[in-house]
Amino acid sequence: MAINLDKLVGFHESALKIRTERMEVISGNLANANTPGYKARDIDFNKAMQSAMNEGVQGKHKSSGGLVRTNERHLSGNPSSVAANFDMQYRIPTQPDTGDGNTVEVQSERNRFLDNGLRYQASLEFLNGKVKGMKKALGSGGQ
Repeated sequence: MAINLDKLVGFHESALKIRTERMEVISGNLANANTPGYKARDIDFNKAMQSAMNEGVQGKHKSSGGLVRTNERHLSGNPSSVAANFDMQYRIPTQPDTGDGNTVEVQSERNRFLDNGLRYQASLEFLNGKVKGMKKALGSGGQ
């Protein structure tokens, strides 16, 4: 019986990549909290996840810069920035403008950062459990 690792861990692998990128976007917002005219950005996790799952089903692998790889072993354009794969959105402020045009709400960004980190940790723990289970199953040798 063949084991399909993509089915086993594919969702959580994609979730970790998206959550990592979202963490960078949110930390960028926090770093620019006092920058006049800076507009807070975010990644729509659900939309990005749906896109990642659709790409996996179609057998296409996107690299950064919007390039499509026909094989996952092909080199990507720029692995340090995967933001090009996600639809970056500007956040709509809930507080009135302070006059400098900056839309970063520090407390909201901190809350989003914490929430995203907890969800990242949950996916990581789930993957860790799956790997431990596979190791245990393979180590027992059918005994």
